[in-house]
Amino acid sequence: MKLQNKTAIVTGAGAGLGKAITVLFAKAGCKVLAADIHPDRLEALKQSLKSEGFTIETCVVDVSKKSSVDAMIQQAITQFKTLDILINNAGVMDNFAPVAECDETTWNRVMNINLNGVYYAMQSAIPHMLANGKGSIVNVASIGGLFGARAGAAYTTSKHAVIGLTKNTGYMYAKLGIRCNAIAPGAMETQIAESMDMSKITALVNERIMPGMALNPRTSNPMEVANVALFLASDDASFVNASVVTADGGWSAY
Repeated sequence: MKLQNKTAIVTGAGAGLGKAITVLFAKAGCKVLAADIHPDRLEALKQSLKSEGFTIETCVVDVSKKSSVDAMIQQAITQFKTLDILINNAGVMDNFAPVAECDETTWNRVMNINLNGVYYAMQSAIPHMLANGKGSIVNVASIGGLFGARAGAAYTTSKHAVIGLTKNTGYMYAKLGIRCNAIAPGAMETQIAESMDMSKITALVNERIMPGMALNPRTSNPMEVANVALFLASDDASFVNASVVTADGGWSAY
């Protein structure tokens, strides 16, 4: 029960990694506000966990909108009276397009969700954590945030930015009781492909990106990465701050 009496928000909780984190945290004794843009997925998750006796509430949120994110944070404070952990997991993929082929609509969508959503949530949550003198933030980045050959220009840029934001936040608030870390997963069995249009894959992408994909040793189960989030969120990681933990099965060692 690593998170006994803790409270947490998990974004993108309706499926994939976010769902795995929500389930794992609930079973670790945490009270969880599961947030997602898909209400049907949230309801199914809520019913499943509540039937097992776990404490879970849900919130429909659009992380690309500051007002929606602020309302999510406020709901957690209202329902749980405090906020100990923030997991910024919600995200979308691009179509692997390099910068000259990346349209403005895709760029803005990816940035608004992958980067602005993280910024909004942290900006809104940190004052509450400061008031409590403690807090743990875990941002889900990607090995695409460490290298240039795992996605398109938009996604790659957004995840590099999330890692920069993570490091700055962890450093700035280190003496005030707040830790901020990131996870950089590799390929995972999630629904993120739903946000892609594979028909837009170009010859340049096939030439430059796809050979590296073939080097991936395997795809992870989301629970394998959720265990990393549990460690970073818990007091076991009390001296881990402003760090990026890679969880890609060795893919990036090539």
